[in-house]
Amino acid sequence: MSRTVAIVGRPNVGKSRLFNRLARKRISIVHDQPGVTRDIISAPIADGDYMLLDTGGLGLKGGETVRELIAASERQVDFAIEAADVVLLVIDGLEGLTALDEKIAGQLRRTGKSIITVVNKADFGEEKIDVGQVHRLGLGEPIFVSAEHGRGEELLRDEILRRLGPSESGEAPARTAADPLCVCFVGRPNVGKSSLSNRLLASDRLIVSPVPGTTRDAVEIPFEYKGRDGRMHPFRLIDTAGIRAQTKLSSPVEYFSRLRSLDAIKNTDVVFLVLDAVEGVTQQDKAVAGEAVKEHKPIVVVVNKWDLVHRAFEDPLGIQGYESERDYRTKYERAVFDRLFFTPGSPLVFVSAMSGYEVDRMLNAAVRLHRELDRKLPTARLNAVLERLADRNPPPAIAGRRFRIYYATQTGNRPFRIKIFCNREEKLTESYRRYLEAGIVEEFGLNGCPVLFDLVGKERERSRGGSGESPAAGREDARAPRRAPRNRQKLLEKLPQNETLED
Repeated sequence: MSRTVAIVGRPNVGKSRLFNRLARKRISIVHDQPGVTRDIISAPIADGDYMLLDTGGLGLKGGETVRELIAASERQVDFAIEAADVVLLVIDGLEGLTALDEKIAGQLRRTGKSIITVVNKADFGEEKIDVGQVHRLGLGEPIFVSAEHGRGEELLRDEILRRLGPSESGEAPARTAADPLCVCFVGRPNVGKSSLSNRLLASDRLIVSPVPGTTRDAVEIPFEYKGRDGRMHPFRLIDTAGIRAQTKLSSPVEYFSRLRSLDAIKNTDVVFLVLDAVEGVTQQDKAVAGEAVKEHKPIVVVVNKWDLVHRAFEDPLGIQGYESERDYRTKYERAVFDRLFFTPGSPLVFVSAMSGYEVDRMLNAAVRLHRELDRKLPTARLNAVLERLADRNPPPAIAGRRFRIYYATQTGNRPFRIKIFCNREEKLTESYRRYLEAGIVEEFGLNGCPVLFDLVGKERERSRGGSGESPAAGREDARAPRRAPRNRQKLLEKLPQNETLED
């Protein structure tokens, strides 16, 4: 979308709530604490054919957050205003017009942009600001709204479209390229997710600071990247807040930041799990990876800050306990595969956001994963692989019985869904499930792709009247009478799993 609308104003006037109202989604975190929004949050408005931008508050006091973050946030606002076709200046209707409002209005007038003054919190006619006050700003007739309850929403939407003018999207040539690949950076705080995003975007689009928790919202940005084939590939990038353990959340803002990050995982195509090259794989890294696995998302493991490791080994002493950079890298890989054993075959990329070292390999790995997810697995080979895995390592006996596979077939992609007809689905232990998944991933070269089993036991088949019975199960019972007496049927079920009906 080429048309852009930016929402600006001083802190805590309801910009994020208005953004969510216009976007018809809970995207920006809404909280009474000033300075919650820092980066630019964007959302496409399909019914208006424009991109809506939410920005941090202008004029935040230095004592309320780190000074460098305030300056960075205001630079983001300047970027949004510069990119916007229409700017919404939001004023708090309950507090009335302030000197800071007048200062911001003066700055906006000098830009020459189309400005709409929005008086928010005008819920029940209790606003303390009148039209005369707002007219002093010299920005035209204001629109009174309630972002919380929806008053004035349609009037504001109509005015935005009037200022933007007719959309030209209908005259544009139809798009023929593939849909953008959505990638998402996740990890614990301060591992360099925003720095990697800025490196890919080739700009300071996202605020980067050594202060943990700088990013709070999940920020989504479209971009293109030139691949090794020389073509430009479309992507959508989501930078998320660091995912802390629930027990370490110290405020509602951190709680909602965590929720936004988990939602971002659900809505992405490929997850970039970012680790710290110096600190190694921590328990929280393992927990974050578990969230991506829970959503059945393909994972690329990204080890950031490799420039620090390289510089450390330029020192004659190196890093204690390791002979060389190669030795450190080998043992780091071993630690990753040991601790993240539930992500079989995930591509491992060592990068540096600071220097740009191997950053393009992340996107190449994501593209490969994205393509692999559309593969079809031959049924005959799939069954042969499962049979070979079971022969190599038989499943454990539970209550005297082992899990037994009769037949398997692929039923879906993204993730790979495999329906397995078996004797008893409850006999499949978690460890043996992981063994089978890892074996399929290795055999078919599905490195990093999630595999999901849908188990269908014999009792479930009978409850359906045999409509979904597997071919193997049908062959096994071929010698049994078509309508066996009930007591005989129960007797047959008690046979050990390694015996046949002939025995």
